[in-house]
Amino acid sequence: MERTLVLLKPSVVKRMLMGEIISRFERKGLRIIGMKMLYMTDELVEEHYSHLKDKPFFPLLKKSMQQTPIVAMCVEGVEVVRVVRAMAGVTNGRNAAIGTIRGDYAMSNQQNIVHASDGVHVAKEEINRFFKPEEVFDFGDLNFSSLYAVDEVDM
Repeated sequence: MERTLVLLKPSVVKRMLMGEIISRFERKGLRIIGMKMLYMTDELVEEHYSHLKDKPFFPLLKKSMQQTPIVAMCVEGVEVVRVVRAMAGVTNGRNAAIGTIRGDYAMSNQQNIVHASDGVHVAKEEINRFFKPEEVFDFGDLNFSSLYAVDEVDM
């Protein structure tokens, strides 16, 4: 079973859309196995967005990510990295398809509602960046038999 990191950005918190966005993942059948609210420190922003640190827009991105707490979620499911990325839509909300999270709730490239890991290896690193092992829970298959075919998961 794959895991990925999803961050609900300050624009979600400020617009009071946390429940709405979280429910979309749950309605899809993805399992939230870790979730917490936190402020991103300078060090955390710089580590998480290290690939963007030298870009001219980085100071604005950093300021944006520190406006309010964020919600960090560890999400689990079959091919969850791909599924969450598809649900999120393209980065720029103006270009995201209607029906995606960004397409429905974002009008900006930077204020784009969610961060979603872009690969399985990256997801593992990002989950470890935001969660201690004891903050991620394994609580059995619960509803997997109604979500997946027997040959898709180990039940």
